[in-house]
Amino acid sequence: MLSTLQPPRSLTLLPFRRFHGSKTIASLASSSPTLDASSVSPPQSQILTTRRSLLSGETTASEIAKSYLSRIRLTEPQLKCFLHVSENVLKEAQEIDQRISRGEGVGPLAGVVIGVKDNICTEGMPSTAASRILEHYRPPFDATAVKKIKEMGGIVVGKTNMDEFGMGSTTEASAFQVTANPWDLTRVPGGSSGGSAAAVAANQCMVSLGSDTGGSVRQPASFCGVVGLKPTYGRVSRFGLMAYASSLDVIGCFGSTVADAGMLLHAVSGYDRFDSTSSKQDVPEFESQSLSMDSFESKPLKGVRVGLIRETLEEGVDSGVRSATQEAASHLEALGCLVTEVSLPSFSLGLPAYYVIASSESSSNLSRYDGVRYGNQVMADELNKLYECSRGQGFGGEVKMRILMGTYALSAGYYDAYYKRAQQVRTLIRKDFKAALDHNDILISPAAPSAAYKIGEKKDDPLAMYAGDIMTVNVNLAGLPAIVLPCGLVEGGPSGLPVGLQMIGAAFDEETLLKVGHIFEQTLKGSGFVPPTLPNVA
Repeated sequence: MLSTLQPPRSLTLLPFRRFHGSKTIASLASSSPTLDASSVSPPQSQILTTRRSLLSGETTASEIAKSYLSRIRLTEPQLKCFLHVSENVLKEAQEIDQRISRGEGVGPLAGVVIGVKDNICTEGMPSTAASRILEHYRPPFDATAVKKIKEMGGIVVGKTNMDEFGMGSTTEASAFQVTANPWDLTRVPGGSSGGSAAAVAANQCMVSLGSDTGGSVRQPASFCGVVGLKPTYGRVSRFGLMAYASSLDVIGCFGSTVADAGMLLHAVSGYDRFDSTSSKQDVPEFESQSLSMDSFESKPLKGVRVGLIRETLEEGVDSGVRSATQEAASHLEALGCLVTEVSLPSFSLGLPAYYVIASSESSSNLSRYDGVRYGNQVMADELNKLYECSRGQGFGGEVKMRILMGTYALSAGYYDAYYKRAQQVRTLIRKDFKAALDHNDILISPAAPSAAYKIGEKKDDPLAMYAGDIMTVNVNLAGLPAIVLPCGLVEGGPSGLPVGLQMIGAAFDEETLLKVGHIFEQTLKGSGFVPPTLPNVA
């Protein structure tokens, strides 16, 4: 009865033949018994499937919840996606069943099992930002995004692992555990929202919330072969999101399909009086962009102008990623898009500017965790010693390094040389994006320079790890929306590793991104990006 909630357990076959040199997906298929592209149908929305199943009586919310809890128990020892699993999942599911049995209405997310990143506050549930300094902290309130999810019937299954306070690109900077990539358990899932991405990829939850400061939703989406949606800055309230860099942070969405990511975004979007940066812009009905394939024309994206960012395919990008991106552009052309190459002259300046701004803002935001106002306290005989020990023992190495970098950049004599100049670069980046989007409906690029790499491979080389964010940080500096969705596989792991295509839109134009992304996703041959390494649960 629950089989409709489980995505097909196979890899994908793209309509293009050129991948990672001469190795194609077809040749990967010949060596992998799990790859059967001919049997794979386009990915279906788990949210809509769940709703239909519940309202028709085909299944119950309790049965759905038990299925996902069973899968978490089975796979969590290998993956370590969750820092905490809620004790109230079955109770909340039973309440939904009771409402349905009484003939009462239920919300659009009724029965949908949702993971929440551990830096997003959940009432009565541990919310630690994967840091020792907040170990055992249970907020007395829900973040606005979480509150909206619960009001619509969503079931928060647990809190997902992350890099401490969102500072990292691998989820290795968590104070508690290292999450593995479901496609290859020896590789990272990306970060900092690696737990949320891996949980969706491994079908431990239907959708999940993450946060994106410089690519922390989009890069792990690429590494784990799922859809990652970063909204426009201000589209979703940040109230209840633990601040890293306040002018860059946004709450984002993960799903196995573009439709699911769009519906979750619709649920959490809207103005919030508790967040002075939240926008009063109207929230469109994003679900309307998820048309069925039967309604597609022969050229369903005819006339859509797409700009392929030249600088994202230059030196430093793996050949397989470059090929997959170029083939994705060809697929968009086949769908009717007008694809041209565009240049963003300030593109290479984004990475250093981002790390100056983000580190500076984090040094200010994290000053509250001193063992007195917030955070676990280490007793000492003298106040300065209390601060030193509480922060020294509470923060991990990556967080300490970024606090020091930010404090230095903001110090007297260096402010103009670093922080002020970084803000000037930010203005240039915004202008370049505006110029490009004045002539294009969306821009495309790889989501990351490579596919997922080995656990520990870059842990001791922070500069190499930071360089991996080059594709994503500019979008945060400009405050624009972007979506990442799987577009192919490259060599690596048991049966290949996923590669994500990033689509960038104009401010508050998530509608266009979701429309183009949905059609792109639905028209891929065998587009069921599901890891082959983990057992299924019926």
